[in-house]
Amino acid sequence: MVADPDPSVPETVMVKTRRVACEGVGGTLGHPRVWLEMGEADFVECGYCDRRFVLDTRHERPENERLAPGVYEGPSGH
Repeated sequence: MVADPDPSVPETVMVKTRRVACEGVGGTLGHPRVWLEMGEADFVECGYCDRRFVLDTRHERPENERLAPGVYEGPSGH
């Protein structure tokens, strides 16, 4: 049996770029799309939903504005 996730612990999402977008959990429970920049850190947290985006340094890739690889759109991301 798998235990329910602790709602007090923010979700952590592994990403491949230092710039990501977050819209919360989506649907009516979401929030406006916000773009987040990590800068020199290896993570950034969303000010709306506290979701933490952590850079997967093994698979980091440069930004590509045309493809917007940093956009978070679900657990699989881009």
